[in-house]
Amino acid sequence: MSRTPPRPRAAYRHWTPITTRWHDNDVYGHVNNTVYYAWFDTAVNAWLVEAGLLDVISGDPIGLVVETGCRYAAPLAFPQPVEIGLAVAKIGSSSVTYHLGVFGKGAQDAAAEGHFTHVYVDRLNRRPAPLPPEWRAILERQI
Repeated sequence: MSRTPPRPRAAYRHWTPITTRWHDNDVYGHVNNTVYYAWFDTAVNAWLVEAGLLDVISGDPIGLVVETGCRYAAPLAFPQPVEIGLAVAKIGSSSVTYHLGVFGKGAQDAAAEGHFTHVYVDRLNRRPAPLPPEWRAILERQI
């Protein structure tokens, strides 16, 4: 099976710095695979807050994660600083999929690449809700 080449650093529109923790390393001396998913969640939600699209107290609609995945290319380890690149991959009527690139600080090649999909639902009834037009405009700038 052939692998698609990783996206270049320039493919990402927004960056979130991450500080690795001693606890992130596993017995093999590198960041454990499960930690990358927490980084994805942090990067996406940090951008949503910064863009004015996430109000955890009273915002409506709310995004629920329905799919996430990661492909690993190189190890990272504490105390290495990390940068997570984010770009919007696809905007649906009530969903958004993000591409995420995990880079050692300043590195040109991704150590890992992932995707992360939110489906937006009504806060009360949890049924899918269309993305507000003003959200769509902000999201489209990240493609």
